[in-house]
Amino acid sequence: MASSPSLPWRGPGPGRPALPLPPERMPLLRGGRPLKRWRWVGAFSPEAMLCVASARVGGVPLAWWAVWDGTRLHERSYRRGGPIRLEPGRVVAPGIELRIEEGPAVETVSAHGRQYIATAKQGGVAAAGTVLGRPFEGRAIVDDSAGYHARSTAWRWSAGVGVAASGARVAWNLVDGVHDAPVGSERTVWIDGAAHEVEPQAFADGLAGVGGLRFEALATRARRERLGVFSSDYEQPFGRFTGELPVAGALREGWGVMERHDVRW
Repeated sequence: MASSPSLPWRGPGPGRPALPLPPERMPLLRGGRPLKRWRWVGAFSPEAMLCVASARVGGVPLAWWAVWDGTRLHERSYRRGGPIRLEPGRVVAPGIELRIEEGPAVETVSAHGRQYIATAKQGGVAAAGTVLGRPFEGRAIVDDSAGYHARSTAWRWSAGVGVAASGARVAWNLVDGVHDAPVGSERTVWIDGAAHEVEPQAFADGLAGVGGLRFEALATRARRERLGVFSSDYEQPFGRFTGELPVAGALREGWGVMERHDVRW
């Protein structure tokens, strides 16, 4: 599947590709490429930031969580699913229990190598519960992704929430390397819940920002590993954002993550 006239596709809307796509069952192998599938939830407030994720790479389960509590980073990774539960509207991990007010997602399906990949992103949804024994109230980004990525894949990503100078609630999902076509991409800025696709945004060296956003890292989750034919070099700092968002304009305040991931799978 080198190309398809129906890809890329961005929804919701007509023309959804006639391919095995989430939430349907997907084959573990397609065109010689193994299925990768994950759910990542990041929740952010001025007092604390966290992420919880569960993934399967070629059927091998992986999971992790990380919390920046305003002072230091707490984190743990598991080679199996571990004590992590990511259910619709609910996130459970050691010291973390959140309710997520999930809503409509921006769904994107793109060609990748000779196969395809899919993602569904929710931006700025309400999150509340407890984190490390303290009450938490903030807003979240939800990333549901699956597909048959090329053997070597690399991306740069930024996701966060905040308040624009206008007073509007904003969230963003900006990427380079996957789902990044000029039109029909996953790049999205949400303004008071309304999703807007935006033009490509250049990532600064060293994860110092993206587009008109500048980034101040407060704590970084980073991991390098090699498991047989699988290798991963991953860096995801939590931090504060200043500057401007496409469509939304100047930020009054913003929190979230930058990410660099280079992987062979």
